[in-house]
Amino acid sequence: MASADIASIPTPPHCTADFCLIPIGTSSPSVSSQIADVQRLIEKSGLKYVMHSAGTTLEGPWDKVHQVIGQAHMLLHQQGIVRIQTDIRVGSRTDKEQSFEDKVNKVRQLLAQDQ
Repeated sequence: MASADIASIPTPPHCTADFCLIPIGTSSPSVSSQIADVQRLIEKSGLKYVMHSAGTTLEGPWDKVHQVIGQAHMLLHQQGIVRIQTDIRVGSRTDKEQSFEDKVNKVRQLLAQDQ
């Protein structure tokens, strides 16, 4: 593939991204204050999201989801945190739009059949 061809490849229109942002080198082992600031940012973004014990799942347009993760980095950098590590798992599909709630509900339906 020629390098000029790269610009013609689009990104998926919709994605689900699970991310765990880890501030490194803070003065305390607790990072709940920083995570609360990130959650406030996500709330203002308008994206659909759910926080869990090991991170946050975002859902929405590909570019917006990735923009918000980058903004979370900058928000904490602006607070003086010089190093941040983030694990991100992103999923997309082209046959249908499926929310993270849809995925969880499908598994719950299957588990309910066990009873």
